[in-house]
This record gives sequence, structure tokens and C-alpha cells, in this order.
Amino acid sequence: MMNQKSPIDQKILSRNSSFAGGEFTVAGVKASDLVKEFGTPAFVIDEADFDARAKAFRLALENSFGQRAGTCYYAAKAFISIEIAKWVERAGLSLDVCTGGELEVALAAKFPPHRIEFHGNNKSVAEITRAIEVGVEKIVADSEIELERINAIASAKAVTQKVLIRVTPGVEAHTHQFIATAHEDVKFGFSIASGAALRAVKIGVEASNLEVVGLHFHIGSQIMGIEGFDLAIERTTAFLKRVKDELGQELNEMVIGGGFAIAYVEGDSSSDAEQVLSHLFDAVKRSAEKSAISMPRVSIEPGRAIIGPTTSTLYQVGTVKRVELDDGSRNYVAVDGGMSDNIRTSLYDAEYSAALANRISSAPSISSRVVGKHCESGDIIVRDCNLPSDVTPGDLLVTPATGAYGRSMASNYNHLPRPPVIAVRDGKARVILRRETHADLLSLEVSQEGQR
Repeated sequence: MMNQKSPIDQKILSRNSSFAGGEFTVAGVKASDLVKEFGTPAFVIDEADFDARAKAFRLALENSFGQRAGTCYYAAKAFISIEIAKWVERAGLSLDVCTGGELEVALAAKFPPHRIEFHGNNKSVAEITRAIEVGVEKIVADSEIELERINAIASAKAVTQKVLIRVTPGVEAHTHQFIATAHEDVKFGFSIASGAALRAVKIGVEASNLEVVGLHFHIGSQIMGIEGFDLAIERTTAFLKRVKDELGQELNEMVIGGGFAIAYVEGDSSSDAEQVLSHLFDAVKRSAEKSAISMPRVSIEPGRAIIGPTTSTLYQVGTVKRVELDDGSRNYVAVDGGMSDNIRTSLYDAEYSAALANRISSAPSISSRVVGKHCESGDIIVRDCNLPSDVTPGDLLVTPATGAYGRSMASNYNHLPRPPVIAVRDGKARVILRRETHADLLSLEVSQEGQR
């Protein structure tokens, strides 16, 4: 059994989080104090940890690739807010957005547009127009229709827009099918094998107001083995050679995307920035030499690997129910959040850890399932964990590593207001995204007196 003071492996927690003294603490602030001031559920970010992880990826890219280092983009889809965008800028990273909404958050934070890359497989005319008007650095083209749209809008604005062509190298990443993105039967990008990618590059090169600066691929999310990138790099590099030979166009940038894994439960491995980038450098160098082309500049898009481990979610226990099973029993511990603040367990069968956050318990641990308050059998936060048998209403639970896609994918299912995001640094906590209220939800209603 693990030490009661450390019920969760430290590698799953943020750098400045611990269970020292028996209570979960973030950057010197106890869980009970956070809950007293901000309530539950709440996302709690270790701000210094975010800074450290962001800078680690930027420096690892620069140190590994040297003059061939491209750009380190923070993937906003993992989680973005005005304050987070400001942190991204101060860490020296650029920003990858994939909707008009994410772009507007970046602009509200006064993030430099020339350090923004615009993603997405179905960017609207309005989104492309806005991106070009504010001067985003690059747009990642995902279809021939998009190439035509970008060119037409750039032409109307009398500008030349830099674009990356998103390709699918036909790699089956070892991850959940919903977050694997580089095999053939997927909505993203242009297939290299089918010839669609070469046709897209040709369209881009011949377009009057486009500058094709490179290729982009992303093989998926939560990729456990970095060796999975090797084949994608080899095929994409070989395609760069083909573009040079057949179109006379030497593209000098390759965006490898992100998807670097983090630890959610004991036994998981988390991505080390230096190790990841060193491996990627060797793979790109080896593939470029094999294809007899100049080594391209390489850019990356970490999101989860930066924000994921920095954040934990605090819940309050509402009810505890013992369920007798054929092979034993299980405690169902219901908390005041659920799939509205963490849908990943239901959507991806994602695994998380959980622990008692407000006290030490000497009671024996029993098989437990942490569930939410929604009217769904699949409303599960942690499917299998061991919690003390004396967990009771009013206790606090913590679920670490919820920074990526927790608040980002949160919903108002059952009209539950979304939780706040609290940043903690050096013993001080502050709200960076406030808790929604019932008034916020009702403010969207449009009704007339007397109508039903």
C-alpha cells in the first residue's frame, strides 16, 4: 500500500503539489482553503509549473534542432483563456488556434498575430477572413476548398498568405480511435499515399496569393511511444523529396504536431521534453539524409504535455453508496461535478487517479468509483480506484492531471454551471476564469412575456 501522505504518485501531480501533512496542497495553499474561498468543483492550476513546462519544450526544441528549430506552438485546444494566452507569450511560445473563438481569446489577450497559426478542418469564410485581416502567421490548409477560400480572401485583401499543407502519412497511432488523426480513413488532411497531398501542394504553389511554406502532420493525442513518430517523419520527408523532384518546390518546414503523452495513473509514462525533441531530431535528420534533401525546419505543437499535469480538479463528496457485486463490492462516491467538467472518461475511456484531499485516513482502502451528479450511467470521472472506506459526504477529492480538455471540453449538461479556474503561485490563489452562475445560463434565453 502506498504511503498515506502520498496517495498519488508524485509524477502525476504538478511540480508544486503534494500531500505533505496529509492534505492536498498546491503551491503552498491547502485544498480546504481553496475550497473555502472558491467552492467546488474547481480547476486549480500550478502556475509556476505551467511556466516551467512551456519553457522546457521551447528550449528543448531550440537545443535539439539548433538552426533548424522552427516554432514551438502551444495548442490552444487543450485549454485557453486570456490569462493562459498571456502565460504562453511570456514563456516565448507561439500559439496554435483552431476556431474563430480561440483566435478571439488570443486577440483579447493582445497575443501577437504574427505568432499565431490557424488550424481546423472546416474553417469558415468568416474565420479565414478574420485571420487574414489580423495578420496571423500561417493557416494550415486541410482541403482543396480551403485552399481556394484562403487564396480568394487573400487576393481580395491584396496580401500573400503563408499556408501549411496538412498531410496524412498513413500512420496508425496507438491511441483511442477518436484521437488518432494520421491514418487514411480520417477527416483531417491530404493523403500522401492517394496523391491528394501532391495535388494540394500543386494547387497551393500555383495560387496567386498563397505561399506554401511547408507540411504539417499530427498523428494523434496521448501517444505513449515517441517511436510512433518515426514512420510519419520518414514518409513525410520522402514526400518533401517528391515535391521537390516533381514540382520543383523545396518546402523547408515540417510541423510535427503534438500528442506527447502525460501520466494519468500509476505506471503511466510522461513525456520528457528533452528526450522527445532529441529523438525527433535524430528521426528527422536520418530521414532527410535518406531522402537526400536538406533538413527542414521543425516545429511542434504541445498542448496536453504543457497544461495537462499542471492542473487538478477539486470536488466535494455528496453521497457514498456501497454496491454489492458478484465478485465483491464497490463504493460509488458521487461528487458535485461529473461529465460536464471531465467528459474524457465517458468519451475516450480515459483513466484518472483520485485521492482524499482534505485529511489523512487510517481506514482500509476499498474498490471505488468516482461518479458525477448527471442523469447518465456513463457519468464516471474515475472508473476504478482505491479510496479509504470512510470517505463521507463533505470530504474533498482531488483528481490530478485535468488541465488538458477538462475545462476546454466542459459543458452545461443538465444546466450545471461550469467550474472556475484558479491559478496558484507562491502561496497565493486567484481566479483567472470565474465560475458560471445560473444567471449566466439564463442570460442566453430569449422569451416573451406570456409565451410558453
